[in-house]
Amino acid sequence: MTHIGTSGWSYDHWEPELYPAGLRPGQRLDRYTREFGTVELNSSFYRWPRPAAFASWRQRLPDGFVMSVKAPRGLTHARKLLEPETWIERIAAGWQELDGRRGVLLGQPRDDARLGWFLRGMPGWIRVAVEFRHPSWHHEEVFALLEAHGAAYCVMSGAQLPCILRVTAPFTYLRLHGPDGNRLYAGSYPDDSLAWWADRIRDWERQGTEVFAYFNNDGEAHAVRNARTLAAMLSQ
Repeated sequence: MTHIGTSGWSYDHWEPELYPAGLRPGQRLDRYTREFGTVELNSSFYRWPRPAAFASWRQRLPDGFVMSVKAPRGLTHARKLLEPETWIERIAAGWQELDGRRGVLLGQPRDDARLGWFLRGMPGWIRVAVEFRHPSWHHEEVFALLEAHGAAYCVMSGAQLPCILRVTAPFTYLRLHGPDGNRLYAGSYPDDSLAWWADRIRDWERQGTEVFAYFNNDGEAHAVRNARTLAAMLSQ
């Protein structure tokens, strides 16, 4: 019911916390999958991978592992969801190749008027989560739109970000950007904060909600340690 991992996996500064010194970048994913059951692909935001790349990941990922993927900025930021059909076709082609390793597609839209059109155009077999960082998005009409299309509101933790524990789909998507009150992606969550999030995840699980949680505070390998700790708390 719950998948816990990190945003990205190929970081030099995760040596030696997760990766042995000198491990080749091409071997990092295999080592990552020995410890975690999910990952959020971030590089797709900057350049959407070819279908062959998704097929390669499917072959390399073990049974039960799921990969969530960040939607390309060419769709969400450059075009602001305008005429998304071509991008939807490209996304679906990659998603098809992931097959049983599919997690959630994460979008960060910049235009609320086009969000409904985008969600209507997405194939129903692609699970979508949407991260709204600006408070202008947080009103009931937007939540109702997500619910109508079975899309998840992305719950956030991080500096200056609103933390709204809203469930709009059969699954919840949680991004933890770090506990620092002034900077995103910085710092390590203390155990009491992680225990609080463990309780929230248990609440969602009791409601029958599948949970995807990703730590995005990659500096100094904080994300690795925090993901380990949260997973251990939930296994107790």
